[in-house]
Amino acid sequence: MTECFVGFDTSNYTTSIAVCDKDGKIIANLKSPLTVSEGERGLRQSDAVFAHVKNLPELCDELSEILSELSPIAVGCSSKPRDVAGSYMPCFLSGIAAAHSFAAGRGLPVYNFSHQTGHVKAALYSSGAKIDGDFIAFHVSGGTTEILYVKQEKNGDISIKKIGGTKDLNAGQSVDRIGVVMGLRFPCGREMDGLALSNEKAVKKAVVSVSGTECNLSGLENLSVKLYEETGDKALTSAFAFSFLAETFSKLTDNLRDVYGDLPVVYAGGVMSSRFISSRLKRDGAYFALPEFSSDNAAGIALLAREKYLRENK
Repeated sequence: MTECFVGFDTSNYTTSIAVCDKDGKIIANLKSPLTVSEGERGLRQSDAVFAHVKNLPELCDELSEILSELSPIAVGCSSKPRDVAGSYMPCFLSGIAAAHSFAAGRGLPVYNFSHQTGHVKAALYSSGAKIDGDFIAFHVSGGTTEILYVKQEKNGDISIKKIGGTKDLNAGQSVDRIGVVMGLRFPCGREMDGLALSNEKAVKKAVVSVSGTECNLSGLENLSVKLYEETGDKALTSAFAFSFLAETFSKLTDNLRDVYGDLPVVYAGGVMSSRFISSRLKRDGAYFALPEFSSDNAAGIALLAREKYLRENK
């Protein structure tokens, strides 16, 4: 039977299980979004844990069907948000429990990684970028807006150092707040991206706040909500909000090039799955994950488990 690697990720937005083969190809990327009540702007951690517990049995049943002709040899899971001291969120305990339960019955090793490292790995995989050395990564989501210096060690390990990002609100947090005001269903990014792409009206250029490798996004919500209250136009408001973010990320990228030269830049995280934003950031050395690998997923975790297992079992 074909050997494979399984990854589990239980973020505050999505329950995910992925499978990759020994050659590093993703052969399954299963997801189940966490349900958020209409009008709400997120989930409490206790509710997220409960939602994962409800989602995991169904996803594991799907996983069993996929593995009918495959042989798992190692398991990975996201155990914390980031690779920094004190990084912790209870929702990841759901994935840890599922991964260890899955592995224990098969006598498989379990490797723990951060959710952020999984995002970066999945983005690198799906972007098509062939990067052997160091690179810059944007991790932009509802819970994180960070710029990362990613060092790829000779032994295959990835080390991440934060070098910039938001000084106040996260990009996805602002997008969701604006979307909920417009009556959209949380999380609002995908629907707002479609609305932004459909807009045919002129979009007023906003003055963004960028200093070096840091930005302020607190004005985005107020300006966008004001525009919506004045116009009632969801498409125009979405285009304005996403233009604001695209301009912010574009200036940050230019500033990064001044400091770090022509290092490749990989854009990861749910916000960066926006076609509206990515179309305005394309330049030499810029790489974007496919939407299914940019939003929360376990693909990067499965790939990281593969690499660690192969290093330990040469």
